[in-house]
Amino acid sequence: MTIPAGFLQDLIARADIVEIVGRHVPLKKAGANYMGLCPFHGEKSPSFSVSPTKQFYHCFGCGVHGNAIGFLMEHLGMGFVEAVQDLAGQYGMQVPEEQGSPQDRARAAAARQKQATLGDVLARAGAAYKAALKRSPRAVEYLKGRGLSGEVARQFGLGYAPEGWRGLASVFPEYDDPLLVESGLVIASEDEEGKRYDRFRDRIMFPIRNVKGEHIGFGGRVLGDEKPKYLNSPETPVFSKGRELYGLFEARTPLREHGYALVTEGYMDVVALAQLGFPNAVATLGTACTAEHVHKLFRFTDSVVFSFDGDAAGRRAARKALDAALPFANDTRSVKFLFLPAEHDPDSFIREFGAEAFSRFVNEATPLSRFLIESAREGCDLGSAEGRAHLSSNARPLWSALPDGALKQQLLAEIAGLVQLDMKALQDLWAASATPRRPVPQEDDNGAPPWEMGGEADYEYMPGASSGAPSGFGGSSGERGSWKSRDKRRFDGGRGRRDWQPARPRLPRVQPLGRAEVAARLLLADMTPWGGLSHELHELLCGTPADAGELFRWLDAQYHEHGNQPWAALREGLRGHAAESLAVRLMAGPDGAVADADSPEHAADAQAELRDVLARMLIEHLGTQLTEAAEAFGSDPAAPERYRALEARRRELQMSLST
Repeated sequence: MTIPAGFLQDLIARADIVEIVGRHVPLKKAGANYMGLCPFHGEKSPSFSVSPTKQFYHCFGCGVHGNAIGFLMEHLGMGFVEAVQDLAGQYGMQVPEEQGSPQDRARAAAARQKQATLGDVLARAGAAYKAALKRSPRAVEYLKGRGLSGEVARQFGLGYAPEGWRGLASVFPEYDDPLLVESGLVIASEDEEGKRYDRFRDRIMFPIRNVKGEHIGFGGRVLGDEKPKYLNSPETPVFSKGRELYGLFEARTPLREHGYALVTEGYMDVVALAQLGFPNAVATLGTACTAEHVHKLFRFTDSVVFSFDGDAAGRRAARKALDAALPFANDTRSVKFLFLPAEHDPDSFIREFGAEAFSRFVNEATPLSRFLIESAREGCDLGSAEGRAHLSSNARPLWSALPDGALKQQLLAEIAGLVQLDMKALQDLWAASATPRRPVPQEDDNGAPPWEMGGEADYEYMPGASSGAPSGFGGSSGERGSWKSRDKRRFDGGRGRRDWQPARPRLPRVQPLGRAEVAARLLLADMTPWGGLSHELHELLCGTPADAGELFRWLDAQYHEHGNQPWAALREGLRGHAAESLAVRLMAGPDGAVADADSPEHAADAQAELRDVLARMLIEHLGTQLTEAAEAFGSDPAAPERYRALEARRRELQMSLST
């Protein structure tokens, strides 16, 4: 799906970033901007600034910044197209699609409408379950017996589905509404036509919410030992077990604060862990971990710890999680596997040994590299040639699934050592018996191009990978590595000692801006003065050579087509334009944020600076015209008069500058 750049520009111009961010972050007015606690890193004093004039946000603590679309992607973990569609829906705008037939677009619109309708039905049911919990002393006592407080129950929206076959009939008077069946709340009997009954009865209800907080399904747990102990919503147009994670909505901010995601096996694990000080836990929904689960988690954090029981079933589940995680295990991410003692789940372990002991257990979890080797050598007798060959066969598909990088090369060396072959011989062996490599899941599930959040034009947007480093420091402009990834190792002779010595970042040489570039920067920050410029100044700016002239001509066209626009909207319209890199460079300050502060005083200073620089440009232009007039004295009778007029004009401008 390709979204026209003009639509993105109009969408950003119409969106109110203060309203968008304010739904997720409490903001307070601070001068011309709004300030709040950054949702992307833990802090006690606000350093997160939202500019209504530039339609940009920036954190002075961790360096993250972007526009409304970028905020939805970064904070809610959305893909690019999903974020655009969500934002457009909030403002009643229809996203144009340059690809697909009219029938395809109609089907997509109908699907979006169906999702919204089913979400409303599920939300009504969730409110009814919450109200029923307060009226059920038995259900309340059950939760208290599991050590849960009323606060954590409210946080996760826990409820209770009362006994009885048609409890939801009191919530939905039209109990035969097909939406109740389609949402998974009601079951229609196949044996008796017209017979319907509630899917969830006499169960503690765990609402399943997507990253936007919308209800998409439920999980229900019995209060006793009946079977099945847990019951999930079926697959619906809004709910897919292979894509969703329970507790991710509640864990979005804790994931960044704690630095890792803890993936558990059940609803109660997630809620209990949040109660015990680990709100960064999520759970798969009664299914094995999938690549889509891992992809979604890496939008929020660079470190994932899978927690499993230490029995055979837990090891099998861990192996499936390994397969899902391998394509994403690049050199800047961490994947670990935590195996609890057979008699414990995370809840019971913490209650017996304490949160600090559990944290140590997490830190000492098995790294992906070690678990990969353990999985490959399982059942292999390395004392025999046959056993080593078996290990080689087991390891090849696992190793091949890894993305290229240092981790992959190190594992190749380790596997080669175990099978007693050199690295080249092992690679040649694998190449000779290679089968088509499994496709690596794309980093954007919507097939959208990488999203640039400010900084250089080809900067790759990777959720959760922010290093806080200024753009342009080290590496290529498309690199999104942390400083650690660019470290250099120093080896101490033959003693085998290795120390880490960080490579010193190379600061880019900063060239002073020319007058045309200064004028462009001021006009990009605030287009208001453009309409008041004289025809002479318009011609002067639009006639500027090279990229600056391209940028001024583009600005002139934008002003006549769209009127005044904030930098965030202009940034969208510049994508792919010849002057894009110049504009981005001019607008990016040393920390990557949009240059200049917002305040009435600064606005006045900026206008004065613009008048000054335009006057100097005009004086320089008049100097060129004076030279041309002087050279024409012998051939053009009007040249002396033109020279005197130009000189008087130049002196007038110089006088105005001196005052």
